Amino acid sequence: MAGPVREGLEAPRVGWVDEPPIPVIRLGDTGEVAAALPHLLGFHPAESVVLVSLRGTGGSRVGLTVRADLPPPAAARSLAHTLAGKVATDEPQAVLLAVVSGAPDVVTPDAAAVPVLPGAGFLPPAPELPHRDLVHEMVLALDARDVPVREALLVRSGHWWDYDCPYPCCEPGAGTPLPGGASPLAAAAVAGGAVLAAGREALAARITPSDDDPGAAGVASACLSAGREHAARLRALGRAAVAAEAGAAVTAAVADCRPGPDTAATRLADARVARVLWGLTLPEVRDRALGLALGEDAAAAEVLWSECTRRAPVLLDGPPATLLAVSAWLRGDGAMANVALERALAADPGAALPQLLADGLAACLPPSALRALIGSTLEQDAAG
Repeated sequence: MAGPVREGLEAPRVGWVDEPPIPVIRLGDTGEVAAALPHLLGFHPAESVVLVSLRGTGGSRVGLTVRADLPPPAAARSLAHTLAGKVATDEPQAVLLAVVSGAPDVVTPDAAAVPVLPGAGFLPPAPELPHRDLVHEMVLALDARDVPVREALLVRSGHWWDYDCPYPCCEPGAGTPLPGGASPLAAAAVAGGAVLAAGREALAARITPSDDDPGAAGVASACLSAGREHAARLRALGRAAVAAEAGAAVTAAVADCRPGPDTAATRLADARVARVLWGLTLPEVRDRALGLALGEDAAAAEVLWSECTRRAPVLLDGPPATLLAVSAWLRGDGAMANVALERALAADPGAALPQLLADGLAACLPPSALRALIGSTLEQDAAG
């Protein structure tokens, strides 16, 4: 049985085609799209239902990708309508529906035995591909939004099947091997610096502190010391002065996270991470840090937010996780944005900004809209 249903937008690097940094990918045939699902999501999906928006002339261009855990049968209709609503925001020409599952073929309860020659008895009912009921609900939900399903696939054990294909290649027990080699999508993802995760849990592990991390105690100690100093300087110098110092510390840390040979093997000292974490507790510092995602240091800022989120102790991890979500979202990585927002909301369930971002991501707000919103907010702050 599938675990808790996790639904929402998980569309990475090529997911939204309206952002200049994101390459436009046109995939060739059905097998190529099926093989590309991990790159569309940023991780290898398991026991998942995936909708791929097909845009452009004739629906030849990959657009938004949405995913959810396979639901229990009672929740299939509700999930189908939810996901159909999300993918419809991309205004697709058509949708490719894929079920990724290791479930075996099934014999439905109402399947009839097949008679053979008179007096020779019956053959047992033929098995069918699994999860047909879910596929049926998805097709109905998409049809209600006038979105045609170009193909409905099962992806399993390195093969793919078309649920509607009548030929032997798509019979249970057969299947077509997924194409090998480097696809255009995989090449584009690697060129963009993407590292494919083994699964969603592995994606979350990239920003989750390890229980046996020998450096955890050092960061915790540095955060205690930095917290005392932060409080003392607030009392002595006032909020404006401390915010200016914190902003300078963030800027310097971002500079040391820029890609290049001088920073490739650099690990920020615990004390510097601690100062950045405490600085980000000031809303004005965090708000200015949002602007880094719009400039030439966007990649370096994302490295810093990732490092700070991974190393931050509880109660200080919310702000960097929120900033990481914004950075990931702006480059089209909805999977990492979702993971980071879950971390931010776990740190502070009542925090307004991560909840607002989570709502926007669930509504499939494209990166261009988020970029415009951040830019407008920064302009208002500067004018005020």
